[in-house]
Amino acid sequence: MGREAPLHFVIIGGGTSGWMAAAALAKLTPNRVTLVESDAIGTVGVGEATIPQIRLFNQALGIDEAEFLRETKASFKLGIEFTGWNGDGSSYMHAFGAIGRSAGLLPFHHYWLRARAEGTAGPLADYSLNECAARALRMQMWPQAPGRTAPDMPWAYHFDATLYAAYLRRFAEARGATRIEGKVASVERHQASGDIASVTLEDGTRIAGDFFIDCTGFRALLIEQELHTGFEDWSHWLPCDRAVAVPCTAHGDFTPYTRATAHSAGWQWRIPLQHRVGNGLVYCSDFLSDEEAEATLLANLDGKPMASPNRLRFTTGMRKRPWSHNCLALGLAAGFMEPLESTSIHLIQSSIARFLAMLPGTHPTLALAAEFNRQAQFEWTRIRDFLILHYCANGREGEAFWDRCRAMDLPDTLTARIDQFRERGFIHREHEELFTPEGWLQVFIGQGVMPQAYHPLADAMPSVELARMLDEIDQGVVRLTDSMPGHAQFLRAYCMPGSAAALQTKEIA
Repeated sequence: MGREAPLHFVIIGGGTSGWMAAAALAKLTPNRVTLVESDAIGTVGVGEATIPQIRLFNQALGIDEAEFLRETKASFKLGIEFTGWNGDGSSYMHAFGAIGRSAGLLPFHHYWLRARAEGTAGPLADYSLNECAARALRMQMWPQAPGRTAPDMPWAYHFDATLYAAYLRRFAEARGATRIEGKVASVERHQASGDIASVTLEDGTRIAGDFFIDCTGFRALLIEQELHTGFEDWSHWLPCDRAVAVPCTAHGDFTPYTRATAHSAGWQWRIPLQHRVGNGLVYCSDFLSDEEAEATLLANLDGKPMASPNRLRFTTGMRKRPWSHNCLALGLAAGFMEPLESTSIHLIQSSIARFLAMLPGTHPTLALAAEFNRQAQFEWTRIRDFLILHYCANGREGEAFWDRCRAMDLPDTLTARIDQFRERGFIHREHEELFTPEGWLQVFIGQGVMPQAYHPLADAMPSVELARMLDEIDQGVVRLTDSMPGHAQFLRAYCMPGSAAALQTKEIA
């Protein structure tokens, strides 16, 4: 057993997925990296909201956060507000981070359910630091001064995906990755194994490689057009099949949260960046025409449109085998999950991390590919179930699209989770699924799915002690929130060149 020779990884397609892969491979492995993309092929470029795991990816690459925020025109994100999902006028937030604190063997929400039944609990949001800070338009300072600890307040980002891809391109090329301009005209495969041997560009350039990464978007040039891995269609559960997107000018300070607003046949996203607001309407074409969708979106913008609306068509689902032969599909080539919970970029990131953990060498890796696909299937289906919950538990009665969503048959995995919560508030995070019990809890409660009972162990706490515990948490959240600077104020200061180090030890005036 000896040291294996470095491999040649060939990435077909750029955009966020291609350059994330190139940056990770160039920085973290000794392999040769070539990326092929064409300026003539556009990218979707609407995945601008993230979840806190993106910080792990940036940290693994050694990216300076202040520089990243400047280069991508980013803002901070503490959660997602859902407006109108439980009926017109309703609003709740899926905020990152903890809610309250556990006591004994039970998570906090059982004590909250008991106090709610006794009439002594405030809204669930009162016990979430992230939500209180988000609604107050505040953001914590970090790192804290010596002797002080930062509160448990996870954050993510809103950023310009096109600028992020450009930033990662510079990062990857500085570490040896090579970019080749061109379109793939043909694919050559090894006759014996069926593996991809090379691609030939329209200008005749032949690029051979050991492993190929398909980042060609919905075209899925390698993984589907060439390898025919198959697609698992989930549109019967997630029926939205189109979107229209447009940026607009921003007015006032940007919010540290994403907003998803329900409309008659879909929902609208709002993603605030430093230089603009990203907007889009995801909808079902069975209930809304393209022209109606565009008119609805344009009528609900913060400011003046900055471009012509971009129309997209999609089918929700995933490749049955995102790793096949010596090819891995990333991003839209691997599948599509609507951006309701900002999982698009995360699925790229998690696939890259999973792939690096099973990094192929010169020997066959059939067992690793099978395990990769099994883990990917688990991750995607659990995210799918979380998205379906938003639709099936909606409170928008009297609208044909939403009425159909409430009546649809559900995956067995989601039915079991809903039944378990309704019976006694039970939420179980299985293995390494993405969404936390706090995430499920906020959507359940926010959309009116209430348990019939709480765990009986919650009754062991005396009423006076229970009231005191909830009051302490509530007041602690208020104190921490009041101590934070404004989000926009802090962001502008933090993004100034040379300011990050100074902000570690002093308050913002």
